[in-house]
Amino acid sequence: MVKSEGVHKSFGAAHVLKGIDLEVAPREVFCLVGPSGSGKSTFLRCINHLEKINAGRLYVDGDLVGYRQRGDKLYELKDSEVAAKRRDIGMVFQRFNLFPHMTALENVMEAPMQVKREARAVARARAERLLDRVGLGDKVGNYPAQLSGGQQQRVAIARALAMEPKLMLFDEPTSALDPELVGEVLDVMRGLAEEGMTMIVVTHEMGFAREVGDSIVFMDDGVVVESGHPREVLTNPRHERTKSFLSKVL
Repeated sequence: MVKSEGVHKSFGAAHVLKGIDLEVAPREVFCLVGPSGSGKSTFLRCINHLEKINAGRLYVDGDLVGYRQRGDKLYELKDSEVAAKRRDIGMVFQRFNLFPHMTALENVMEAPMQVKREARAVARARAERLLDRVGLGDKVGNYPAQLSGGQQQRVAIARALAMEPKLMLFDEPTSALDPELVGEVLDVMRGLAEEGMTMIVVTHEMGFAREVGDSIVFMDDGVVVESGHPREVLTNPRHERTKSFLSKVL
């Protein structure tokens, strides 16, 4: 579903990604862990072309991300073409980014109506199903300010799912939550994993990675230091940098 070949990304003089090679299979739950500033979130944003890579190749479901190749040359896609590709990729951010003037239901309905030109009744029916699925069937008329952080993040997940994506990206989805609210969001993500959704999750929740993840990558300073099955990497890390990091978070 996702293939990264030698991906580099710089912001000015800061070389943030230094040749990332990895693959994510369909239906896989792929966890990215590592210290702050290691490039995890930047890599996630490159997958849906919110950030443009400086070198390498990124593919989602066999298609180049952000570019078209002719011969040996890459040509950047138009904004409209990038947006069309991005419809297939759902993203959930650290901060919930909900529209404050819209109810939970309206937040989930908006993208299918505006982007896919879906009929209001169809969008509403799906939004109601999705909010029920994330445990918020009784909150459809509430505005974000009337919801807890965990509830807002679950609305954000429902909103991403409303576009019926083939891939879901989660950028530290629980990091802005009070500890007692983390579990309700992780439960929704567990449900998605059980249903076979392909997911890439940047997370500090090592218990979730161990329990739900199929693969884990430890990143540091813009490179992949270690990768493998979560139970193996978290229990028996091979690299000294991985051992040092895990000793502080486990």
